[in-house]
Amino acid sequence: MANWLNIIYRIKHALILFEKFVAAGSLLLLLIMALIQIISRNFFDTGFTHMEVVSRHLILFIIFMGAALVSEQNRHIKIDLLVHFLTPEQQKKLIKPLLLLSSVISAILARYAVSFWHDEWQYAPSNERWSVYLALILPAGFSILSLHLLLLSMTRFEPERVVKDETPCPAANCSCTDIK
Repeated sequence: MANWLNIIYRIKHALILFEKFVAAGSLLLLLIMALIQIISRNFFDTGFTHMEVVSRHLILFIIFMGAALVSEQNRHIKIDLLVHFLTPEQQKKLIKPLLLLSSVISAILARYAVSFWHDEWQYAPSNERWSVYLALILPAGFSILSLHLLLLSMTRFEPERVVKDETPCPAANCSCTDIK
């Protein structure tokens, strides 16, 4: 039992390293391309038309990799309407089924993203086919997110995954010394 759990943790760790590398590389490339575009437009009165398309897709790379990373750390946006009415024990019981449901929904979105990409590939003009390869981030991003959520449902959870009854004071995390 512990052996397969160790394998899952290694997969999660490798996936996190890959996502961090892709997100950081995409952000760095996006900043470099924006700087080149600014310099070329302001000093040489020219620009690169394909940089706009690549920039849009790099933003998607950053968004999908960031979404997977924050879901791993439980720092994603949550809409918790009913969770405050549940006890911590009930919350713990609901985490795994909700993660599995989220994983299935992400897998369904990945499947439809593949269909979208295929349609885009079929109808793209031959001179714009290179940009369709960048659109592979949609099915890949949803697949990675689905895998993350599935792996999270198989592993143990940290205590902060469960919402506590007391609300912390906003000043507790403040670094200002004037608040007492």
